[in-house]
Amino acid sequence: MKSIRHTHRNHDVPSQNVRPARPTLAGKTRRIWALLLLPLLAPVTGCEDDLYKINWEERPDTAYLFSLARPELNLLSAFDFISRIPVKIESPNATGRWDMVLDTKDGGLVLLPPEAVGIPDSKARIIPMGDVAFEDVRRAPSDTTKYIADEAVPVQIGHVYVIRTRQQSGGYGQLCVYYGKFEPLEQDLVAGTMSFLFDVSPVCNSRKLYPPKD
Repeated sequence: MKSIRHTHRNHDVPSQNVRPARPTLAGKTRRIWALLLLPLLAPVTGCEDDLYKINWEERPDTAYLFSLARPELNLLSAFDFISRIPVKIESPNATGRWDMVLDTKDGGLVLLPPEAVGIPDSKARIIPMGDVAFEDVRRAPSDTTKYIADEAVPVQIGHVYVIRTRQQSGGYGQLCVYYGKFEPLEQDLVAGTMSFLFDVSPVCNSRKLYPPKD
């Protein structure tokens, strides 16, 4: 029979008489908590990625709007930058899920945020950035006093504008606005139409207009 040597006596002690110590209740509790927390800690300790990071790609697109001044009803005169779609407007002060509307004023086309047509408490704003390249506008301005909320913004072909959308609920219980940019490409003053290039960041409350680096 295999035996182990006792350190204080000269005789052998059978191995089957030596029992391992039983784990205490505190030890069991610590082990259970470690197993429960391991999946939660792994993403944090294993990498430095932001848990709220949204990976997205720039995808500029074009859209087409009709002026509110046209006599037809239910035309696609407004634009929803969050959903990236034009919206039908039944009347100039109709509420809905949109961020700007095209209209005609003093013989020229203008862009109107919701508050400019009498819709209160909208967060949607427009800021002209001037005659700059579309791809060079990388971040929305931080100075909120420069954003236009309740006035008509003239359409200028080839100029770039930054848009801040209306507010809506986002992920993780946040209230979000989204920032984007657009550039009028063509306008027809007689027909009351405008085409434009646009892109929008899907990141809640972020003024960055470009995707995160890998």
